[in-house]
Amino acid sequence: MTHELFIDVDTHITEPPDTWTARVPAKFADQVPYVERNKDGRDYWYLKGQRISSVGLSAVAGFDGGPFPDSPKGFDDVHPASWKAEERLRYMDSVGIWAQVLYPNVAGFGSQVFLRLEDPDLMLTCVEAYNNFQTDWASADSRRLLPIAATPFWDVEASAREIRRCAEQGHKGVLFTGEPQVFGLPYLGDEHWDPIWATAQECDLPISFHIGSGDMSTIFDKRRVAAHGSGATYARSTVALTLGNGDQVADLLLSGVLPRFPDLQFVSVESGIGWVPFVLEACDYAFVDGQVAKQRPVYGDMLPSDLFRRQVYVCYWFEQHAPNDLIERIGADRVLFETDFPHPTSLYADEARRRLDGGLATQPAEVKRMVMWDNAQALYKVAEPTAADLERMGAVLPAGV
Repeated sequence: MTHELFIDVDTHITEPPDTWTARVPAKFADQVPYVERNKDGRDYWYLKGQRISSVGLSAVAGFDGGPFPDSPKGFDDVHPASWKAEERLRYMDSVGIWAQVLYPNVAGFGSQVFLRLEDPDLMLTCVEAYNNFQTDWASADSRRLLPIAATPFWDVEASAREIRRCAEQGHKGVLFTGEPQVFGLPYLGDEHWDPIWATAQECDLPISFHIGSGDMSTIFDKRRVAAHGSGATYARSTVALTLGNGDQVADLLLSGVLPRFPDLQFVSVESGIGWVPFVLEACDYAFVDGQVAKQRPVYGDMLPSDLFRRQVYVCYWFEQHAPNDLIERIGADRVLFETDFPHPTSLYADEARRRLDGGLATQPAEVKRMVMWDNAQALYKVAEPTAADLERMGAVLPAGV
């Protein structure tokens, strides 16, 4: 069967056990994240002796049990493409995915877990080690595996340096928390962050707000689990995280960052798109009602929705209603498609194609092409496959490319 290729803008690497221990100076080797297998045969990540995450729970793609009531025990049971680069490329070939954008697991979706270390040198070393790991992993085919640079966001100057370093190594974007204020840091609009925005803009790298980049401490609340059950709590958490990104996008649109840095692009990752028309309409309504432009001349004659359509992208995966019916209100050139492989909510194997085709069933060929290919290729500067690549994959480029 011949596939039309697409670019997958949000996937995750299940970090191998030696991600940090093999990449930090010897003096830090016993202070960075490491894996231990418990007496039940389950692999867990630990930091400073405290368990921080389960290997299997974040890599359930292809696993019959799903995330609940069971999940893979660890590296022996998870899909090999979740943590081995060559296997990832083979999996991508089988699905018709030309390129994937890569995000983390262990350190959180904004590097916030490293705040627990409370040692600035060690925290920075861990971020650098993770970014070096990404570079190494993506080298299996750097045309197709696209790393996003983590940032030590608690240190603005170090973040700017790391963005430049990773840009030179071929990273395709910058990972940043969408709510720094929950960590006692300034809000997005504070000029404190301007060196980060300026550096990313200079390097032509988009800023990613991945869901869950802020305070995750109450997402899987034990009291809710007791009252509702683990499955229902998991389902509710996915909704809460996506709506949280809607709040972060509204904060960004009203922060003054976008008019100050007009060439800088932002991506709301793994948040879906169904909420976007409401958020844009609500922002515009309140913006006018609050006379924001009079108070802050930097906006000129632009509304929040205008800034969104110039500088913000959004990603979806499972939705069928919104891409068919709402994409014109969002802007087809602002929408990207993802699979979230290998996470619990991910689209695995043939389901990715079914959801992609179903979600765009009513859209003309030019819109499908933008969502599947054009938007992501331009944003992440993705190299096109060669004729040999297409033959090997039994694939073609989307119609019109």
